[in-house]
Amino acid sequence: MSKSIGPDVKNLMKILLQNMSSYFSHDYLNSEGRKLFEEMARMLIYEHPEYKPIIQKTRRNPTLSNVLKIAHIVLGEEAEKLLSW
Repeated sequence: MSKSIGPDVKNLMKILLQNMSSYFSHDYLNSEGRKLFEEMARMLIYEHPEYKPIIQKTRRNPTLSNVLKIAHIVLGEEAEKLLSW
């Protein structure tokens, strides 16, 4: 991560990962998960436009694996810690 990610983006991603059972259905974002993801994505693109392609890919195909790719960008190794508990 060459640039810092804002705390709001990090907090929204943490919420999404910590409450996966509420925001994912069959490994896809559900409607509530999409709302949270979209809010986080808008902020991330505003701060770092270079991440727009991966955000667009995840918007088209909102699978758990695509969301985790963004989580690794936003949270780094902390994403793994949140998933392992």
